Amino acid sequence: MASPRISRRRLLASTAALATAAAATRAEAQSTTRLRLYWWGGTERAERTNKTAALYTQTHPAIAIAGETVGWGDYWTRLATQAAGRNMPDLVQMDYGYIFDYARRGALLPLDPYLGKELDLSGFDQASIDGGKVDGKIFGVSLGLNSTSLVYNRQAFEAAGLPPLDWPVTWADFAKRMAEATKAVKTPGVWASSDAGNSGPALEVWLRGRGHEMYTADGKLGATASDMADWFGYWADMRAAGACAPPEVQALDKSDVDTALISLGKSLISFANSNQLVGYQAVNKSKLDLAMYPTSSTTKSGQYLKPSQMLSIAATTKSKEEAVKALSFFVADIEAGKLLGVERGIPASAAIRKAIAPSLDAMATRMSSYIAEIGPRVSPLPPPPPKGAGEILALLVRTNESVGFKRTTPTAAGTTFIKEATDILARG
Repeated sequence: MASPRISRRRLLASTAALATAAAATRAEAQSTTRLRLYWWGGTERAERTNKTAALYTQTHPAIAIAGETVGWGDYWTRLATQAAGRNMPDLVQMDYGYIFDYARRGALLPLDPYLGKELDLSGFDQASIDGGKVDGKIFGVSLGLNSTSLVYNRQAFEAAGLPPLDWPVTWADFAKRMAEATKAVKTPGVWASSDAGNSGPALEVWLRGRGHEMYTADGKLGATASDMADWFGYWADMRAAGACAPPEVQALDKSDVDTALISLGKSLISFANSNQLVGYQAVNKSKLDLAMYPTSSTTKSGQYLKPSQMLSIAATTKSKEEAVKALSFFVADIEAGKLLGVERGIPASAAIRKAIAPSLDAMATRMSSYIAEIGPRVSPLPPPPPKGAGEILALLVRTNESVGFKRTTPTAAGTTFIKEATDILARG
């Protein structure tokens, strides 16, 4: 059958229509604001974050959000490189231990001018807002409230006839119980605890129990060489007793949920944050639970409540208002709150907490109850970390590893750590 004839007029009209459509597509592509969103975390967090970003772009078709995620161990190195190259992502997940450094370097956008307009924090109490302030200005908004915690394999503890880690457990008692737990489990290649000698939060709790802060209010080191020698010595004794993982096994932990030793089946305990219970449970078949860090006092812990993570905006962003609106959606929108849940901590927004409460599963409910339980036991928020604190955390990892592999002694490590950390702070 012969093909139908197409008139010249019809052909021109069709061509014009196609050209118009193509032009419209190009114009739409050109008008799209593209935002980069950068965070650390495991698989569970990535899924929740990407779903929330997709929800936002569905209702804001002129916005495109590209997600970028890496583990904690690589996160800050990459961010520092991007900051130096003035190529930071628009939206950046930020930690209390780093926000002062980045804000004071001028790398983050002050958010105060956007309050009540692009940024809605009406559901936040003042303490939650203040947690993201540096020198009186808002540079980050809480994505959740949490505290440090032991995430532990309660099912394995119960199966081995071990008592739960109910507070208070002193540091000395913890060492004894971990050595006993490793023997009770009787599984080659599994240790009771991960090695937290490289953990800044664990060290901070230890120091506060001794009456010292990690950093003083004027940005100096609060620890002494004696403190640090005792700290490295404590974990050397733990390794010698089989109470925690040896250094070659601990090296498998890349400071994220998926590679934590408890997730790899190499330990029964990981030192973590309470908001991470959801992520840990998602990759662990055994029933997990939370417990407070060991303590030096049976009446008050060196732990504190803090923003689990914050969302900040790079000062170099070319789309300030659009980035602030997206940030506001992540921290204050109820539908976003339902998608994010409590994986990053208990929401700071009262409206979101109320909205998600009926839907919380057992793990999320446990996280919420943990925060309520420890409230009367924790200490006030410590002085903010000074510039260089991130570099000192990296130094702590290297130094503990050197002690673990017996390249140096705890006493020598304590002296060296204080000298190098002091030099880091002096450089500013």
